[in-house]
Amino acid sequence: MAEILARVRYFAGALLLLIALAVAAPVSAQQPSPTNPAGHAVKEEQLMQQLQRLDGRITIPDQRAATLIQPAGQNWRNFHQQTLHWIGGIAILGMFVLLVVFYAVRGTIKMSKPRSGRTITRFNGVERFTHWLAASTFIVLALSGLNITFGKTLLLPLMGPEAFATLSQWGKYVHNYLSFPFAISLVLIFLIWIKDNIPGRVDIEWLRRGGGIIGNDHPPAPRFNAGQKMIYWSVVIAGTAIAISGYLMMFPFYGTTIAGMQLATLVHAVVGVLLIAVMLAHIYIGTLGMEGAFEAMGTGEVDLHWAEEHHSLWVEEEIERAGLVHRATPAE
Repeated sequence: MAEILARVRYFAGALLLLIALAVAAPVSAQQPSPTNPAGHAVKEEQLMQQLQRLDGRITIPDQRAATLIQPAGQNWRNFHQQTLHWIGGIAILGMFVLLVVFYAVRGTIKMSKPRSGRTITRFNGVERFTHWLAASTFIVLALSGLNITFGKTLLLPLMGPEAFATLSQWGKYVHNYLSFPFAISLVLIFLIWIKDNIPGRVDIEWLRRGGGIIGNDHPPAPRFNAGQKMIYWSVVIAGTAIAISGYLMMFPFYGTTIAGMQLATLVHAVVGVLLIAVMLAHIYIGTLGMEGAFEAMGTGEVDLHWAEEHHSLWVEEEIERAGLVHRATPAE
């Protein structure tokens, strides 16, 4: 009898154990299990949550190159491929449309007096060389840079893969090498014109009266008015940011991390498209926007009446110098 009771207890215990296992199995299946990075069925999201980055195996000394995927890199890619397009499109196209509308309404700003027949030296040869060095290199840099951002969308469908690849490759070479003379021109611009671009009270009055751009009023201005001073500082500050970030991209990981490289590319692209928009306004005023303005950087000589109208304080300073420094001469 005792043997029979022992067998009954044995079978009852086994049955209870099986029931407990059957109940516990679904519950344990619902609990999160640790991710095995070597598992074949692991999803990318699980890996990113577990590791925060994906690294490969490399043989070169710089182990930073082993990073394949990281969350910040995905954010950078989305910004570069989407947000940057909106920023650049709104800034550049918006400025272009604004200038077209302004020209349609205002037209070319004419001189209020006829030409005097005398000229005054506005910029000497060194100043004009510096200006055109910066202008020519910036135009090429801007076009080649815009190709990097918008080329795949705008040019690739029109040119085809082979032609677009060739254009982009040579554009990259030109972009890299022309960055050096552009950086030199920035230094020259800063040193040559810093003394004439310090903001003052007269600039506030010039802005308040519209600077001759809005309406027909021509407030007194020194050699550079408030608008030109804003262009100057935009070029110096934005150009410096573009140059520094660009050289960090040309010589990667010299004192920077992956996060630093991503920041450099964002600064380079965003500041670049914004400076292009500003330069469109500068080019407009210096050509179609104002009569006689292009002569300042074209020949270096401007009509005396033009100078008195737009930079009267500067003309007075020149006249006060011994023997009329500007050497007013009959225009040919």
